Amino acid sequence: MVVTGLGATTPLGGDMASTWAGLLAGRSGIGRIEEEWAAGSPVGIAGTLAVEPTEVLDRVQARRMDRCQQIALVAAREAWADAGAPDVDPERLAVVIGTGTGGTLTMIRQNDVLESSGMRRMSPLSVPMLMANGPAALVSIDLGARGGAHTPVSACASGAEAIALGLDLIRLGRADVVVAGGTEACVNPLVLAGFAQAKAHSTRNDEPERASRPFDVDRDGFVIGEGAGVVVLERAEFAAARSARAHALLAGAAVTSDAHHITAAHKDGQVRAMRQALATAGLTPLAIEHIHAHATSTPLGDLVETESITEAIGVHPAVTATKSMTGHLFGAAGAVGALAAILAVRDGVIPGTQNVDALDPRVKLDVVTGRPRRGALTAALANSFGFGGHNASLVFTPAP
Repeated sequence: MVVTGLGATTPLGGDMASTWAGLLAGRSGIGRIEEEWAAGSPVGIAGTLAVEPTEVLDRVQARRMDRCQQIALVAAREAWADAGAPDVDPERLAVVIGTGTGGTLTMIRQNDVLESSGMRRMSPLSVPMLMANGPAALVSIDLGARGGAHTPVSACASGAEAIALGLDLIRLGRADVVVAGGTEACVNPLVLAGFAQAKAHSTRNDEPERASRPFDVDRDGFVIGEGAGVVVLERAEFAAARSARAHALLAGAAVTSDAHHITAAHKDGQVRAMRQALATAGLTPLAIEHIHAHATSTPLGDLVETESITEAIGVHPAVTATKSMTGHLFGAAGAVGALAAILAVRDGVIPGTQNVDALDPRVKLDVVTGRPRRGALTAALANSFGFGGHNASLVFTPAP
């Protein structure tokens, strides 16, 4: 399957080019939360958007959407334009946009209105703005896609699972073009307090840009972030017929579940996801030269993934973890990670993982740290795992 369009808005930039440049520069998009509610909180840092979506979207249109919907639309429009706005039968065009939490900002704000002013003061758009399928629905409306608008909700694996579903839709003959990715905007006191109470979030408030440190021996949790990442996938024959430029090929994908624990990751499910993704791509583990790790910077999660990669693939691939710069984008994380893997394959350069002052001695992987590593790649694998035991792995190879 051909990847013809890329779009993103992240803590590093308001589009794909600036996000990629930030990753290669090793720049951090994580900073202090300036809102009043964060004062005195055990968690006061986050990766917030570099460019506000209201600077890009029509003001009236933006007011009718939750923030996660706004940024999904921004990223999808960029990806669609990057693909050359394919002339496709609307009934052969599908949308798959995943999210972990949906419109939590709207839910919190409208609940505040309800409690302070009563039901009659609530927005009549409350439900369309908070529903999890809102981003996919709005993107499908914007593009006129009538081949289905789907919403995987699988926690932090949502964006990657959306791309995997896009591949399935094309391979099953249900679509010629799929706009797929993930979105998340949940930097709010409810979500932060929940993760703080669970001891999952970093409390390194005094140095936010160094708080997310995957694979480092002193890592103490992830850093919440917001953003969206979207790709345009096309059936190879369709893309060739219109002489479309391809960034890379989505050669394989797999989705598994652990059936183990609601929050604790399990090696078995991750190993099966990677092995099944390789099988669908028709590749052996030795073909994988680069892995974009899920690696959120949690003490346990990074070790489980290390063991999974070692068992499923080996220790030979060059591994990177870009959450060290963007923070953890939850439902968008898998999509943005996929974008980084696509560009690594296309450009022959792997961004370095930042803040690895001392690699955890239990991590036996070839972790790229500091500066980018350059060199042609035959294949890359991108991992994404989520609460609930959701696992998704994607395999990308160079475009012919």
